Amino acid sequence: MTTIFHRIIRREIPADIVYEDEHLIAFRDIAPQAPVHVLFVPKVDVATLNDLQAGQADVVGRLALAAAAYAKREGYAEDGYRIVMNCNDDGGQTVFQIHLHLLAGAPLGRFGTAAEGG
Repeated sequence: MTTIFHRIIRREIPADIVYEDEHLIAFRDIAPQAPVHVLFVPKVDVATLNDLQAGQADVVGRLALAAAAYAKREGYAEDGYRIVMNCNDDGGQTVFQIHLHLLAGAPLGRFGTAAEGG
């Protein structure tokens, strides 16, 4: 299935691209959830984390390393940042091509609530 991310990779629609190599592309989210919200998307077709094969661990590794390098390069690493991957509808996935969210630029808090032990 062709997603908006596939169309961005093929340059069919514009995006604010901040990084690209032969394996992945990274661009600013159009509906940011933090002051910095960048999506890292592999160029290999994988709809969800459930569809990732054992031999494809490097796909997720490249996304994480690219996000960390971006955070360091842009000066967010020392204060901190968050990376998130969602899987399927209940997990919050809205585009069915795996991708990693990098969130930074403000205190992001902790997951959960204090009553749940954070």
